Amino acid sequence: MARTIGLAPSAEEMAAMARAALDRLPPAFAEQMGEIVLLVEEWPDAEILADLGLENPFELTGVYEGLPLTERSIEHTGTMPDRVRLFRRPILDEWAERGDETIEHLVAHVVVHEIGHHFGLSDDDMHALEDMAD
Repeated sequence: MARTIGLAPSAEEMAAMARAALDRLPPAFAEQMGEIVLLVEEWPDAEILADLGLENPFELTGVYEGLPLTERSIEHTGTMPDRVRLFRRPILDEWAERGDETIEHLVAHVVVHEIGHHFGLSDDDMHALEDMAD
């Protein structure tokens, strides 16, 4: 059931929402996903904030960690699996600020954005695509 108000989902519930969003990807994209680890954490850690030049943990709802498909070669083997980390508290804060969006839609938006990095899209690329869709 979609919710625009109510109790905040647990990390497990948010992970289920994120997996459901991945399951809805078009087959052409789903086939290229590989083994991406999906994690839901309460907050981004200090290291990732510093790496991204951010001071406020509320500014980061998710991050892709891995090598985008556009940068891989035949020699890309023996590495750790790519990861998408979602940050529960910043996502919940954004959900509360928006007020009219379901938490499921927001989680899906964050997941799809981070998966876009897996396919080699930059933040600017994705924002341009989002603007065209509006």
